[in-house]
Amino acid sequence: MDDEIKKQHILIIEDDEHINNIIYGVLQQEDFICTQAYSGSEGALNIKHQDYDLIILDLMLPGLSGEAFMYDLRTDLKKETPVIVLSAKEKLDHKLSLFKLGADDYVTKPFDVEELIARVHVHIKRISKSKSPSTYKHKNLMLDSDTMSITIHGVELNFTRQEFKIVELLMKNPTRVFTRQDLFELAWDTLYMGEDKTITVHISNIRYKIRQHDEGDYIDTVWGVGFRLSK
Repeated sequence: MDDEIKKQHILIIEDDEHINNIIYGVLQQEDFICTQAYSGSEGALNIKHQDYDLIILDLMLPGLSGEAFMYDLRTDLKKETPVIVLSAKEKLDHKLSLFKLGADDYVTKPFDVEELIARVHVHIKRISKSKSPSTYKHKNLMLDSDTMSITIHGVELNFTRQEFKIVELLMKNPTRVFTRQDLFELAWDTLYMGEDKTITVHISNIRYKIRQHDEGDYIDTVWGVGFRLSK
């Protein structure tokens, strides 16, 4: 999916041009897309018009301070974008106050560039894991897990809850072969009590509803094993 290969976009808010450029350069080398801002006000303007995957924030900024930026980000804009704070202040109470404001990490100036990059990767990896896709596409079939809807050629199909769950399992795991027991226990959330025709009937109903709008194959029968998404 396009979202899975999209490069992460990082906002750097640092008024020292030399430091800003160093961070920008090493992040570009790490294959991130970067936007540079040199004041809290400029950073706030950027965040209102663009979503970022991570923010690197200096505190001693002209105009809007780093603390004020953090407050606006979390309180007024209600954005959960991870923030790594850069500051020469080392006192524990100062760090704790920033974490209370919503900072995710803290790097003390002067800092080692390699340490900053390592912290960036940790937070990017964490948010990437939390951003699981909610929409899936297979041929002309579109599934949205958030709205629990399935469409084909733009027409919404009238699936039962179990039919939706079966299709969702197949589309989320396009190479996996599901046994009847797998599908029954995952779709019904109960133990499989032995061989019956429940899954076969549901698969037949799913195929029928799809074929009202598309003659293509969407679910293959793997004889003696179960079912999988058609190639």
